[in-house]
Amino acid sequence: MDSEQNYLTSALRQFKFYESLGKKTIDQLEPKGLFFEPAKDTNSIAIIVQHLHGNMLSRWTDFLTSDGEKSWRKRDEEFEVIAQKPEEVLKLWEDGWKCLYAALEPLQPEDLQKIIYIRNEGQTVLEAINRQLCHYSYHVGQIVFIGKILKQESWQSLSIPKNKSQEYNQTKFSADKERKHFTDEFLK
Repeated sequence: MDSEQNYLTSALRQFKFYESLGKKTIDQLEPKGLFFEPAKDTNSIAIIVQHLHGNMLSRWTDFLTSDGEKSWRKRDEEFEVIAQKPEEVLKLWEDGWKCLYAALEPLQPEDLQKIIYIRNEGQTVLEAINRQLCHYSYHVGQIVFIGKILKQESWQSLSIPKNKSQEYNQTKFSADKERKHFTDEFLK
């Protein structure tokens, strides 16, 4: 596999990994937890999902052919309470990721050096993918952190559980070396 195709495959897997972390967090919470704000002027999980949804639809709709900041996007409204029911939050979550995958999955290695624009600022497709991967992982981290605050001792770890690193490493180092993506065990 050439490096460009490897990059596209890896980026797609990483997006799916972060989608999975967010969804596994949401699934652990009581419905009211989606609307919990940890402090004044902070965002609830529902607000973060609204923002991700708006960003994803704007960035990934007509990804190669139109500016990533769509004229129809109302970014400031993404930070106001719109979704008021858990099923509305989940629909936004799913629709945002669906839009992203619809744009990312058909990309070919030769697309990576094409120039796309976000707010009239040109960047390669590769740079735009990296930009969004970082942005989404930042917000998914916020979702996970809020989930951990809410669940406290009943939190089900989404990675190596606290105080289990040695056991985890022992299992890993007892296996044969093999080429695999770091998300393989998390996307089962």
